[in-house]
Amino acid sequence: MTVTRIDLDDAVLAEAMRLSGARSEKETVNLALREYVARHRHIAVLDHYATAAQAWDYDGWQEMRSAGKAPAT
Repeated sequence: MTVTRIDLDDAVLAEAMRLSGARSEKETVNLALREYVARHRHIAVLDHYATAAQAWDYDGWQEMRSAGKAPAT
């Protein structure tokens, strides 16, 4: 653990503690940092899939799916 001295907005910290149910300032700040990192990782994953989806050929996929389900003659 790193010991860091920072100035925090007391009102925002109190609100974060109330909303999160954290029992200490340290727990509140650590929770906020973990949530911040998780949110940005999640956004990166969504960006990856959004980029991949741009090249997706939905009509081609539907045709292949329909062809695979067609009854054999």
